[in-house]
Amino acid sequence: MNKYEINIYEQIAKNIKKYRNSTGITQAMLAEKVGVSHEFIRRIESKKGIKSFSVDTIWKISLALNIEPGKLFEIDIDEFKNK
Repeated sequence: MNKYEINIYEQIAKNIKKYRNSTGITQAMLAEKVGVSHEFIRRIESKKGIKSFSVDTIWKISLALNIEPGKLFEIDIDEFKNK
């Protein structure tokens, strides 16, 4: 991967964690709201975790976090440029 490419799964995972933390929701609480296991949310957010989740899961997570689904795809351009 060159410096102009981004791993979208990692970006979504980072945004899930960011928005979850900003709302004060724990991984366990998010998992319950989404209908998945705590382990599944932990794996999504883990830097070493396998990134494999569906659009349906992204939709449910955005609803649980009360945000627009597109927020989970946001890229910090400054961070991206500094890679």
